[in-house]
Amino acid sequence: MQKISINIINKSANPLPSYATEGSAGMDLRADLEQPLVLQPFERSLTPTGLFIELPAGYEAQIRPRSGMAIKQGITCLNSPGTIDSDYRGELKVILINLSNEQQVINNGDRIAQMVVAKVEKAELLVAAQLNETVRSDGGFGHTGTK
Repeated sequence: MQKISINIINKSANPLPSYATEGSAGMDLRADLEQPLVLQPFERSLTPTGLFIELPAGYEAQIRPRSGMAIKQGITCLNSPGTIDSDYRGELKVILINLSNEQQVINNGDRIAQMVVAKVEKAELLVAAQLNETVRSDGGFGHTGTK
């Protein structure tokens, strides 16, 4: 597995994101809050982390939900996965939503999302008069039925 170096500024009092296990794909991001955040059912919040990163060109950071928060509290990330582009230098913030029927509280330092760093390729779009045929062709959502 290739490792890349990423410059990071941490303006929070929380530890830097890190991989929980050797096989982890994502690093946990923590909430940087002055006071607890109370999310009512179906309420959303742009939640700060206090982190600023400098990704190398050709990479992105994907912000994804944490499965534990989703199953235990009904909290997930909107715009998932969110993309942090290599030229973005602002604070990393996470769009959280409470999909449960009860208010949920997020405290400073709570792990609220995970960040996966991935290599990206640039595409060149070529205008064409037609596309090659496939067995699937234009079959869309649910076209294969249930099996």
